[in-house]
Amino acid sequence: MNALSRLSASAIVILAMSACSGMSERDKGTATGAAIGGVAGAVLSGGSTAGTIGGAAVGGVIGNQVKKDKN
Repeated sequence: MNALSRLSASAIVILAMSACSGMSERDKGTATGAAIGGVAGAVLSGGSTAGTIGGAAVGGVIGNQVKKDKN
């Protein structure tokens, strides 16, 4: 996957997530973290599927915990 394809995929994910106005802040954090983590994993692993999936999983967990309620 070349850089232009990655950038296009990232833009599509970001635009799709911006339409999720009914989501809770925690859900938005999880989705955003997964998207950013997936892109970072793809870039750092040279585009491997395992790197992309691993990055998305780690990013989703981090995004979920960052937006966790403080109660």
